Amino acid sequence: MVRIGDRVFHSVATGSGVFVIALIAAIGLFLLIRAIPSLQANEVSFLFSREWQAGDPDNLRFGIIDLAWITVASSLVALVLAMPTAFGISLFLTQYAPRSLARPFAYVVDLLAAVPSVIYGLWGFLVLTPVISPVAVWLNTNLGWIPLFADGNIPVGTGSNVFVAGIVLAVMILPIITGVTREVFERTPTVQIEGALALGATKWEVVRTTVWPFGRNGFIGGSMLGLGRALGETVALTVILSATQEAPSYSIFDAGATFASKIALGSAEFNNNMTVGAYISAGLVLFVTTFAVNALARWIEGRSGKGKE
Repeated sequence: MVRIGDRVFHSVATGSGVFVIALIAAIGLFLLIRAIPSLQANEVSFLFSREWQAGDPDNLRFGIIDLAWITVASSLVALVLAMPTAFGISLFLTQYAPRSLARPFAYVVDLLAAVPSVIYGLWGFLVLTPVISPVAVWLNTNLGWIPLFADGNIPVGTGSNVFVAGIVLAVMILPIITGVTREVFERTPTVQIEGALALGATKWEVVRTTVWPFGRNGFIGGSMLGLGRALGETVALTVILSATQEAPSYSIFDAGATFASKIALGSAEFNNNMTVGAYISAGLVLFVTTFAVNALARWIEGRSGKGKE
């Protein structure tokens, strides 16, 4: 016997899932339809060209290679900085800090997510840049023989580069990664922790043998959520990175535009369908990238599941 309430709940849940899938498909279809005419009229390679001249609908020349570099580089710098920091904070709050300290400290970390993006951008540009510029100069001076730390398209000391943008993004995605990881670590079965302690394990051995294997997938999933947040960030990176229109040199000391900031900065050119289609093409790449990130996260989770060590 199936109750009416169960049928209603089943229908609502199924309809909600179908609606979300249909909505995502509709967005992807819209982007594809609007992008195709401009891609067909494009006179240079969309994937590998470094030009971006979309103002003239009769002479479209736009490529995304530089946009992809700035987007990916700033997001990866943020991820490299945020992941170990979030891991340490999560372990401290769940395994080491007393309850009276862990709860208010967790609230403070979570409040970072409530700060508007423009505030992060202004903080990075006006406050962080003068402080971190000596570090950037040191890296460029001592590690400049590595292409990643070589001279960029703006002077290193100005600070309006991928390096500073990555630090700002790391702060922005920190509450996302920390929140997910903390929740997973807190759900480690108590019987496993007590069993390890009963066998004489130290606190670190408990973390290594019980907490980390149980929460590893959550940490990776939270990191991928943070990466998705970093890839789509607009306002903060527009404030920090829009110091030049010069092509990047593929160094972390480059300035430029990400996919999202390029679309935001180009809104004044949205006066005809072909120009709009060029920017929508960049948006389509960003849209597809989010799916690739999610697929990678699922693959990593599958590879790092319990019992696969």
